[in-house]
Amino acid sequence: MGLMLTIFIYWTLSAGVWSVHQFQWLPCSFIDERVFLNKDNHTETRLIHREAILQFGQKGDAPVNRNAITFLITRSKLDLLQYVEGVEAEQLKCELHRYSTEGGYVRWPVLGAREYNHWFTCILRHSRGLFTITSFLRRPFDQPPPGRPDYQKWPPIPNREVLTTTVAMVIKTQTPSVKARLKFQQKLHCQFDVDHKGAKVTVEWHKQHHGERTKLFSYNRRTEQTQGSGVGLRAFAAGDASYTLASTMISSEGTYICSVSVNPLFARVDINLQIEEPPHVSLNVGPSLSLMEGNKRKIVCEANSYYPRDVEIIWHEQDPVVLGAPHPRSLENVILSYHRENRDMTFSLSGFFYLQAALRDSGKKFTCSVSHQSLKVPITKSFTLIVEEPTNWMLYLAVGSVMILLLYVKRSYLHSAWRKLAGKVI
Repeated sequence: MGLMLTIFIYWTLSAGVWSVHQFQWLPCSFIDERVFLNKDNHTETRLIHREAILQFGQKGDAPVNRNAITFLITRSKLDLLQYVEGVEAEQLKCELHRYSTEGGYVRWPVLGAREYNHWFTCILRHSRGLFTITSFLRRPFDQPPPGRPDYQKWPPIPNREVLTTTVAMVIKTQTPSVKARLKFQQKLHCQFDVDHKGAKVTVEWHKQHHGERTKLFSYNRRTEQTQGSGVGLRAFAAGDASYTLASTMISSEGTYICSVSVNPLFARVDINLQIEEPPHVSLNVGPSLSLMEGNKRKIVCEANSYYPRDVEIIWHEQDPVVLGAPHPRSLENVILSYHRENRDMTFSLSGFFYLQAALRDSGKKFTCSVSHQSLKVPITKSFTLIVEEPTNWMLYLAVGSVMILLLYVKRSYLHSAWRKLAGKVI
């Protein structure tokens, strides 16, 4: 009676663990392989896409789709569903692959494990790129390997086969694609877990850019040797192998590879880091510009210190608001400079035009609009043109001359009158 009660409680708790999640199975694409020699005696691999189901449950559960290959994941120390907590099934893309150990084998050190295993990888990607998860599914079997690379003759898997597996190792990144600003600290997420304690894990970080591959960090738990920096070893003990860039630069761009290996398994996640620096936009005039009619002025819109190089500068003019909202019009006489590369490898560009002041243009609004991939909306800078009538200098000159002449005549008259008065006195 006690044994039956124990089994019932275990079954109930197990069912409860699975039931807290929002789904029990996922449709997957099983990308099978067939390796063969072609007519030139060269090895080729043909990929075969097959319908499959990733199902979570207990050994002996009936498949939810009897017409597909079922990868039944049973309980182990690792619960794959915990890594997708809060995510709906429709948001996940699932791929299954065979995994080759190149003909070698290692007895997986978990309680009750058999001597030999078939391995599969399960890759889960969020539809909006929020994470990538790679897990290793272990399927025990009794027959020893054939003594040659397993990929040369994979064991066949019938269409309606149920493969009972457990999750042996998981690696996940929540930053599969990162866009970072310059001179900011950036964390590249990588976490892992193995289904048994004391696993001889080796973690490495590499950066790949323009065909060059550079090792950034490595840690071997067996030898306790560490090379490089950027990964906190305290967090590493809890399975956090995230890499931190202290200050991003243009040269930080590239693909960062976090790899975890536990013999005979090797897993990696790729993280694409792209630098995006928005432009700083300025005009060489203030919010309003006053010009005399006929005067000419060079108007410059500067976009500075942006990355990557592609940027768009457009000038618009808009008539004063009288009735309704006038539509802005693009200026046709705008000249763009060459892209100038700055010392920090960012770029600068200017778009300018020559403005000939006319009274009919007084009150017009001119706007520079700068678009760049780092901006959700373009940056705009505007000024209003005020045109003044030119001063009539000829009129002022004539009036001034007359005034001077009158003053001269008045002075001469007064001087003559004073002399006459002086003569009479004498």
